[in-house]
Amino acid sequence: MSDSDGNGGIDRSSVPDGWEVWSEGADGRLVLAYRPDVFNAADFPAPCLPTLYLTHGKRTRRPGVNPADTADSEDWFVTLYLEPDVSLDETIRVPTREAAIERTVELARQFDAGEIDYRELYQVPREAYFERLDELILPDRTT
Repeated sequence: MSDSDGNGGIDRSSVPDGWEVWSEGADGRLVLAYRPDVFNAADFPAPCLPTLYLTHGKRTRRPGVNPADTADSEDWFVTLYLEPDVSLDETIRVPTREAAIERTVELARQFDAGEIDYRELYQVPREAYFERLDELILPDRTT
């Protein structure tokens, strides 16, 4: 039995443990959030919550602003944000929502496995924050 809604929704059991389905819109939009339990302003800064957005049409605005404002309505886009102004340079473009969901889950797995070098995405290094994030994502690999 799948944890999807039966209408092309995401199978929640396929989402890596550190990620939560934050929202799933009727228009197909999907938002995954990484460890919202620790990005709570006490442990980690809430604005730094790693977030994956799946949208129908490319997002032309940042998180927190009208997500329905899209420029290209044919394809589906997947974007990883580490903060509102820090994102993976490459937005992933796929032709179907099913393929976009698969790519979103794969990107979540890559992040959770430490395969995405988030340090490279920042223009201004934040070493103390990076060290804490390393401990959260890869506790067995940090020294």
